[in-house]
Amino acid sequence: MTDPRQERRVSDPADLKAVAHPLRVRLLAALREHGPATATELARLLDTESGSTSYHLRVLARHGFVTESALGRRHPRERRWAAVHLTTGWSNTELSASDAGRQAAAMMRRRQVEVLVGDVEHFEAHLDDLDPEWVEAAGIGDVVTRLSRSSVAELWDRFYAHLDELRARDEADPTAVTVSIVVAGFPRTERR
Repeated sequence: MTDPRQERRVSDPADLKAVAHPLRVRLLAALREHGPATATELARLLDTESGSTSYHLRVLARHGFVTESALGRRHPRERRWAAVHLTTGWSNTELSASDAGRQAAAMMRRRQVEVLVGDVEHFEAHLDDLDPEWVEAAGIGDVVTRLSRSSVAELWDRFYAHLDELRARDEADPTAVTVSIVVAGFPRTERR
């Protein structure tokens, strides 16, 4: 898995529910992608109201997802926010022990799907603006295969370890851009 200092491992359903709010997911993603920003800057970026943005940033701070940052501050009273961790993760087993945990994890999975749909729509709308090599490299795929629980766990571990290696390798590469990566793996039981 990714470096534990970079991942926020959520065990409290209230924390996961707090971050699963649609605007909060977008705020946290923007801070992770673009770095520290004010509520006004984020409101402009996300096309929302700065009062609402400010409120939701304070909620994220209360739950430990963002913190105030002096980085880039232009004057002493300016309030800039930064993401505390690079990623957010949780244990499905741990959260499924309660109704609140199950609901919070389900909400977050739905938000992840919404982000994926938005990324696909944005990609399709901007195909003509992209370098043909990026158009070819991008994509989505699916595979249905038989694996054991331990093999799926190993797949996750190897995937994130390799992603960490690639991220480190490409950190200074001027041709690297922000890329949305979404992965999923769910057992299929008999559908009715």
